[in-house]
Amino acid sequence: MSLVCAISNEVPEHPCVSPVSNQVFERRLIEKYIAENGADPISGQPLSEEQLIDIKVSHPIRPKAPSATSIPAILKSLQDEWDAVMLHSFTLRQQLQTTRQELSHALYQHDAACRVIARLTKEVTAAREALATLKPQAGLVTPQATPASQPAAVGAGGEAMEVSEQVGMTPEIIQKLQDKATVLTTERKKRGKTVPEDLVRAEDLSKYRQGASHAGLHSASIPGILSLDLCPTDTNKVLTGGADKNVVVFDRREEQIVATLKGHTKKVSSVIYHPAQSVVFSASPDSTIRVWSVTGGNCVQVIRAHEASVTGLSLHATGDYLLSSSEDQYWAFSDIQTGRVLTKVTDETAGCALTCAQFHPDGLIFGTGTADSQIKIWDLKERTNVANFPGHSGPVTSIAFSENGYYLATGAQDSSLKLWDLRKLKNFKTITLDNNYEVKSLVFDQSGTYLAVGGSDIRVYICKQWSEVLNFSDHSGLVTGVAFGEHAQFLASTGMDRSLKFYSL
Repeated sequence: MSLVCAISNEVPEHPCVSPVSNQVFERRLIEKYIAENGADPISGQPLSEEQLIDIKVSHPIRPKAPSATSIPAILKSLQDEWDAVMLHSFTLRQQLQTTRQELSHALYQHDAACRVIARLTKEVTAAREALATLKPQAGLVTPQATPASQPAAVGAGGEAMEVSEQVGMTPEIIQKLQDKATVLTTERKKRGKTVPEDLVRAEDLSKYRQGASHAGLHSASIPGILSLDLCPTDTNKVLTGGADKNVVVFDRREEQIVATLKGHTKKVSSVIYHPAQSVVFSASPDSTIRVWSVTGGNCVQVIRAHEASVTGLSLHATGDYLLSSSEDQYWAFSDIQTGRVLTKVTDETAGCALTCAQFHPDGLIFGTGTADSQIKIWDLKERTNVANFPGHSGPVTSIAFSENGYYLATGAQDSSLKLWDLRKLKNFKTITLDNNYEVKSLVFDQSGTYLAVGGSDIRVYICKQWSEVLNFSDHSGLVTGVAFGEHAQFLASTGMDRSLKFYSL
């Protein structure tokens, strides 16, 4: 039986008994009562602290509180505890969310500060380079002006200066183009229809399989290689342009990157490797064409020939001039040494964006594709449109001239491939591809014997018979570029899966 305090009706921690009333009290409570009243609280008789008698009790057992003596009371107690825990958890979540927002804001401010610093650094560098090139440019003879204001890039520093005149097609330039065309035509006639002895035969080409695949050339965060070219004089030198805004020079033999060229502010849509110099060219939707030094790893010229996305690039056979097409509806002919635009022309009657451009092997005529499915043939010397090839039903995506100078291959967003005879100015063959097949790249080999098509997959056709000898589906994404190695001894391709692949026996 438990002792109970006569004052609090609870089990006392330090029990004592009053000899006056023989009642049990909690010593703490009875001492306070005696100090205030000097009497026993039960009998009212006088009582002092010295009269109290302590009771020795071992391990007093305190009874449960009245509120926890029933199941409903226990459940309510548990519910109250649960509510308190949930409220505490909610408060912690609110504090965590606030902390996250503060951290995100701090990181955003840090990133913005880094971007501002990078932009200011770039502007300072550009200003210094422009200043360094200003003095030499001040001594140039003013070229003949044309009504339109045409900016061009100058200086070896990499950033452009605005030049408000076009040089124009001087008689010297036209004579140079004519002389080169004469030499090329003579060489072609000497070769006749003979096929190079080292050219891979069709039966061997049909046995080609993927030999190597390289996926680390461009950034993985912005995947996709958009353009491909091989150096004509050494096809082991590979050039790619990526969605990551970079231009990459790759050595196939050594299997390593030679140079990564950075400068474009948007993706790189077209690239060309110079056949005789350690120089490459690239074009981008940022409306610029850049000339790069592979050995120096820097931009040596920025050609600002257009006011919209540059959609096509082609190098003239002289190696001195560059043809470009753009969504601004103009094609431009530029000098790669000075970065100046020599001439810039549009078909005012069409009023349509140009989607691609390619020089004829002789260099006196060239073709452009348009967004309204037309292929236009131009005379470079006269700067006039001399022929049109209608027939496609979607924007023209790629065109390619055969080395023999007679055939033109075109592809468009109508899942078809058309072959044109430039002598008769007519379509003599249409190859219908699979439904929804996207043609992204067309290229003849150096002898004009084979035609490769890149898009939804890779296909190789043998010319004249126009029969398919090869088909690859190794890319997991759209194929954006395809090219033949020397004598078709290997085939290279790039795709939106960020890989560069090589195929051979």
